[in-house]
Amino acid sequence: MNRSITSGVVSVVSAKIAALVVTALSTPLLYRFLGASAYGEYALLLSVFAIYMIFVSSGITDGVRKFLAEDRTAANWSEHVVGFYFRLAILLAGLGALLLVLATRFGLVGLAFGSELTIYFYVLAALVITAQFRDFGRKTLMGFGLERYSEPLKVLDKVGFVAVAIPLTYLGVGVMGALAGHLFASLLVGVVGLLLVHRRISLSSVFSSPTERFPRTEMLTFNSMSIALIFLMMSLYHIDIIMLNRFRADSAVGNYKAALTIAEFLWFVPMAIQTVFVHSTSELWSQNRYQKISELVSRTTRYTFLLTAVMAVGLAALANVAVPIYFGAEAKPAITPLLLLLPGALGFAIARPILAVSQGEGTLRYPVIATGGAALVNLVLNLALIPPFGMRGAAVATSIGYGSMFVFHCWSARLVGFDPLADARLSRAALTTLLAAVPIVALSTAITNPWIALAVVPPVGFGIFITFALLVGAIDIAEPFEILSLFPDPIGAKADGISDWLVSRETDGAGRNWLQSLLFLAGLSLLLSGLAFGILDPGI
Repeated sequence: MNRSITSGVVSVVSAKIAALVVTALSTPLLYRFLGASAYGEYALLLSVFAIYMIFVSSGITDGVRKFLAEDRTAANWSEHVVGFYFRLAILLAGLGALLLVLATRFGLVGLAFGSELTIYFYVLAALVITAQFRDFGRKTLMGFGLERYSEPLKVLDKVGFVAVAIPLTYLGVGVMGALAGHLFASLLVGVVGLLLVHRRISLSSVFSSPTERFPRTEMLTFNSMSIALIFLMMSLYHIDIIMLNRFRADSAVGNYKAALTIAEFLWFVPMAIQTVFVHSTSELWSQNRYQKISELVSRTTRYTFLLTAVMAVGLAALANVAVPIYFGAEAKPAITPLLLLLPGALGFAIARPILAVSQGEGTLRYPVIATGGAALVNLVLNLALIPPFGMRGAAVATSIGYGSMFVFHCWSARLVGFDPLADARLSRAALTTLLAAVPIVALSTAITNPWIALAVVPPVGFGIFITFALLVGAIDIAEPFEILSLFPDPIGAKADGISDWLVSRETDGAGRNWLQSLLFLAGLSLLLSGLAFGILDPGI
């Protein structure tokens, strides 16, 4: 991973952490102010809107950031790309909003979702327009490599939503108040984003016509394939909620959405990597640097597995404590679906960077087939399991669907032309997860005070996990510092020096006593297991 890609990932991760903090603080308030039933209605509306916006927006946003990032010598390439996609964005936003209004006005929405939800779709029609320009502005900035501008806009979107939605729902406005928050935030971010784009490329380019050699057909083909890809992927996110709404009460949908929200916290780093890799690896593909791509994605796969796995183990260990504290006692039914969703969420996390690199190549045939396979697995299992088992059936079906994404996209990657497993060390990463899970779960079980458990288990568990990862060779001791060395100075320079020193120490044979470390961790595991099962008195 070179420094430019790293800086992009750092910008995206930093913004996602900030957005995650805002979301983490606001979601339980929104759940409490709306109640489980109204929160279920809100979740259903967002799921329907997300799927609808695929046809309005996804081809545009993926296309503009891919083609802006490509190293092409055509005159005024950037201006023509921005103009082409801006015209398309305006056309599809207007058409999308009009169709939604007509479907609502003539009763199609009421027939599909019930008359009590009809009024909300008029707000969603307005949101189609504001969300279109919000996403166009952000993704255009990303295509220029300006993540330092595009990512703070995502934080602004979250803050703007919270500033309006939380007070309105607290005052009893309900779902309409939450939708008003989205409308205000997307309008604000859309205006700011387009102004930032205008500073780089004049939006008057919308009126300029490119030459006959401009690759309109290539772009439209990519758009159509991108729409198919995003539709299939978004079906993995939302089909379970939509189907669960047909067979269970709104409160069940609300609690299941709460479980999904927590499980999806695992994705914030993989999603940041995916976001940057689409346009960053487009340049590598255009330069035919296939070996570099394989090295980059296989190492990223390994890091993604380890980072997501330690978070999944921590969430599983603390689920009984964290869910009632976070959402309230009403959300206790969400605990079991959360535990069932975590394995699949881990698989989907690992698949994300692999998918992004395939998208960067530009030929989306195999990624679409791979995602379609996972979507089909997800659909069939949800149809089979939701009617008899409700939330638990949805969680099992979705978890398997999520996990199959990794398998299908490893197959797709090899056909596209790179090897995502060259240095992934999956068996060692899986062994690390299994070994570390025992003392981490034992520790969380031993600590009976929930607040102490939340304070102690994450840092101690992370330390245990990293130690096991080093012991089994899932990561080398110098690797964390190799990653930090790519950061801007002074962090990069100092980390580079430490990395060189560690490599030389290992080369000279002056290292750690692995047997002693293994015995120590075995003793720690036995101690924590003894505490968990009451053999020893924890004294806490």
